[in-house]
Amino acid sequence: MRDLGVVQEGAPILAEPARPFDLPTEREAAEQVVENLFTAMERMGQVHPFAKGMGIAAPQIGIGRAAAIVQPAEPGAPAIVLLNPRITDRSDETDEQFEGCLSFFDVRGMVPRALRIAVETTTLDGQPAATAYERGLARLVHHEIDHLDGLLYTARMRSGITPIPVEQYRQTGRAWAYEQ
Repeated sequence: MRDLGVVQEGAPILAEPARPFDLPTEREAAEQVVENLFTAMERMGQVHPFAKGMGIAAPQIGIGRAAAIVQPAEPGAPAIVLLNPRITDRSDETDEQFEGCLSFFDVRGMVPRALRIAVETTTLDGQPAATAYERGLARLVHHEIDHLDGLLYTARMRSGITPIPVEQYRQTGRAWAYEQ
């Protein structure tokens, strides 16, 4: 992923909170960052299939601004653009699933997350927008918001649990499993 322009673990920008956009004043800057994110996501999608969906945050391409995009796993689903996102509510119900990260792609880690989150973002016109996400999509969105807060998923792993090499990860290419 480094060869595709993804900033790797250990880079200071990944540990710093991203700067929010002042919208609509910085609309052009936000549009440019979102365009850069879509270009980066397209590059990565040409090299690796992302069966569980994928996301990328601006700090991962070296831009310290509060923007990220998430591509849901469902074929044909539109990408989710997150500008200045913040989680406003989360369910008490959680689960633990393996996650990967473009910034250290050779491992996977077991991460507990809420099964439902409510997120407020800012539109390009400067208006607040609220959306609720569930299960796998909530996981993807929360992962990207963590990047904008300067956190990697390893910060969310339970104490004593460490990532495993991708070779040991046995669910590659399958959707996250949830108890019904």
